[in-house]
Amino acid sequence: MLNFRLIRDEDVTGISGTGIVAEGTLFSNGEVVVAWLGEDPSVVHWPKGIRSVEKISGHGGKTRIVWEDRIVGEKVE
Repeated sequence: MLNFRLIRDEDVTGISGTGIVAEGTLFSNGEVVVAWLGEDPSVVHWPKGIRSVEKISGHGGKTRIVWEDRIVGEKVE
C-alpha cells in the first residue's frame, strides 16, 4: 500500500478549496480509495486506480498527488 494526499493548487470548481483536499491509499491490486476532507467529507473507491483519480480529480494539473511513503525509484502505475 502507498498513501498519498491530493493537494489542490487552484480550485476550479469552487467547492473543495485549496491545499490538502483529500487523503488516499493505493492498494497492491491497483485500486484506490480517496477520503475527501472539508465541510462535506466522503470516501470514494476508484477500482481502475490512480490514473482515474488523476483524470477526474486532477483538473489538468491543478491538483497534485503527493506520495507520503513512496520508495525512491518505485514505479506507480
